Amino acid sequence: MDRKKLLEETELFVLDMDGTFYLDTQILDGSLEFLRQVERLGKRYVFFTNNSSKSPRTYIDKLAKMDCHIRRDQIITSGDVMIEYLKMYYPGKRVYLVGTPDLEENFRENGILLTKDMPDVVVIGFDMTLTYEKLERACTYIRSGAVFLATHLDINCPTRDGFIPDCGAMCAAISLSTGRQPKYVGKPFKETVDMVLTLTGSEREKISFVGDRLYTDVKTGVANGAHGILVLSGETKAGDLENADTVPDAVFTGLKEMAEIMAEMPGK
Repeated sequence: MDRKKLLEETELFVLDMDGTFYLDTQILDGSLEFLRQVERLGKRYVFFTNNSSKSPRTYIDKLAKMDCHIRRDQIITSGDVMIEYLKMYYPGKRVYLVGTPDLEENFRENGILLTKDMPDVVVIGFDMTLTYEKLERACTYIRSGAVFLATHLDINCPTRDGFIPDCGAMCAAISLSTGRQPKYVGKPFKETVDMVLTLTGSEREKISFVGDRLYTDVKTGVANGAHGILVLSGETKAGDLENADTVPDAVFTGLKEMAEIMAEMPGK
């Protein structure tokens, strides 16, 4: 599809955060202007991050420091998707969570029963407080029959200094030890799109998932009846597209270029 036409026809932009809107603690050039153009054109946006190490409140506070002020209903994390998944498929079950204090708080606030004893379900998040004890318990419980779930499959998390191991890398270690594979629910999986549809009331074909990763951000859209837009401001580089399994509907250098094109469109 023509890039400008796609931007015109998109009514809801689902924006990735790290590598797309900001990098670590630095907002990327053009990000705020992009949001202004979205609002000027009568369109909507929500943020969706696979990074489950922080709570929605923490992300809201982080964005506010970048002069981006959003409501709670404008931010969704893979942790939120996991909470809804547990409520739907494992209501009342005991969960052993490998996650940060932020993620633990989010789970408890939403009524998830956390335990350190033998659980029904083991959930792996992006745990930047990971210890060997947590890893050992998770493996032991999974071997003993607990369901193995994970918030998202990202292998690495981008930082200003390079990449650090993410949830997918932690799950790889657990899988190698236990011989079991997790069920993932963040991007690019159906559960993420279902939650966006439920929370926003948007039509699937008028949603564009925007992000810097082909295998999560872009694939979420193109594999689930929406659109996938790649920005080259984070992990994926132009050369990666040559042999990619996932083909984006459009490619931009970043949100700044998208904003510049949208600035030429008449407002509603």
